[in-house]
Amino acid sequence: MASLVVMYGTPVDSAEFDRYYFETHVPIAKKIPGLRKYEVSRGPVVTPAGPSKVHLIATLHFDDVASIQKAFASAEGEAAAADVQSFATGGTDMLIFHSEEV
Repeated sequence: MASLVVMYGTPVDSAEFDRYYFETHVPIAKKIPGLRKYEVSRGPVVTPAGPSKVHLIATLHFDDVASIQKAFASAEGEAAAADVQSFATGGTDMLIFHSEEV
């Protein structure tokens, strides 16, 4: 299993971010080939010390890292990546990794 984690920074307008993200971006991203599962955080994203600068975390699951690379080279993956510029006014951090249960 491999994951792409996207951490969205606090946007200029949280309500507009949430509206656009769930009404527009999620349907675009769900078309990415090879996507096995799509999870998002709910409620505030905090650290053990308190508030964070992260508004929302999305975790997209794929079979392996090669599948993630192939997915984002597709037209659907490119469309999802390009769409992030439409709403992510707080910036993003993206991490890709292989994981295994221990």
